[in-house]
Amino acid sequence: MQRSHRGSWIVASVVVVLAVILGIAYQNRDKQANTAPITAVGSTALQPLVEAAGEDYQRSHPGVSITVQGGGSGTGLSQIAQGAVSLGNSDLFAEEKKGIDTKNLVDHRVAVVGIAPIINKQAGVKNLTLAQLTDIFTGKIKNWSELGGKDMPIVLVNRAAGSGTRAAFEKWAMGGKKSASAQEQDSSGMVLSIVKSTPGAISYVAFAYKSNDVVRANINGVAPTDANVEDGAYPIWSYEHIYTHGKPTGEVAKFLDFFNSDRVQKTYVPKLGYISNTNMKIERDLHGNITAKQKG
Repeated sequence: MQRSHRGSWIVASVVVVLAVILGIAYQNRDKQANTAPITAVGSTALQPLVEAAGEDYQRSHPGVSITVQGGGSGTGLSQIAQGAVSLGNSDLFAEEKKGIDTKNLVDHRVAVVGIAPIINKQAGVKNLTLAQLTDIFTGKIKNWSELGGKDMPIVLVNRAAGSGTRAAFEKWAMGGKKSASAQEQDSSGMVLSIVKSTPGAISYVAFAYKSNDVVRANINGVAPTDANVEDGAYPIWSYEHIYTHGKPTGEVAKFLDFFNSDRVQKTYVPKLGYISNTNMKIERDLHGNITAKQKG
């Protein structure tokens, strides 16, 4: 009888120990499955590339979780400056955005984006000068007939005030002038949809947002193409920046390294309508100074 009790006690002890071991293993498994949650917030122009790279990276790194959200460059820069997210995506240099504390921010240029004026097909206009584009968006030109198009009112569609695409457009297309008051949209996708369906509408989107349902206007006789951006012939473009709060470490650093890999730069970048930094023949600094790109 004594042996029976002793045997039962041993069995019970073993069961308890195994339960504890399995419980710890289960908890550690959950921790390992979520060891590196990465959050990226900001530019909707850059969003498709970050999403594609993130999905690919997660497939080969099953313990990593990557969440990508839009909201505009201003939101991305504000969030990363506060250390609230892992990555802040922006179409402009952080120094260009007022109210952003840049002292702890580290810039990672992952691509170049061309920005094209898009026009509703019914307007009947396919070519503009920078001066005409500026007059349109400042409200001086109000009808497409003034530009050789249809007798149709011009309908301005802007990105929201915090948008890096808007900031880049106003800087490089409008010489720093501000757009007239108009309807504003938070995403490039919505802008494209509105211009497509609204007679007389005009706006601007990154090259990545392609559609045969709108006109991508030539500027000063130059088509909005990758090649024309690369050699400096087409003026409306910006770097795509991913900012980190301090020097990145761990999976964040590895994910950013992945952006420089051939898989991203030679596959996703051109496929999604961006331009690889390695293809650029020129460089442009924060102040707009353009120089020939140094080889090597």
